[in-house]
Amino acid sequence: MLKDGRLRKDISRGIRVKIVLKKDQGSGSLTEGRVKEILTGSASHPHGIKVRLTDGRVGRVHEICD
Repeated sequence: MLKDGRLRKDISRGIRVKIVLKKDQGSGSLTEGRVKEILTGSASHPHGIKVRLTDGRVGRVHEICD
């Protein structure tokens, strides 16, 4: 079962995730990468935890691949 990325405890540095970039929110297009940094401070977020990928892109986690 895939985790959807709304809980901070499910996300850690180095895991592979699919995120929705701000520019892709309308289309729902997903970008895959590895988590470099967790930007959301709260334990959960209804739209997904915000992260920075190793390539510098920022978005909300839609799906956890690992």
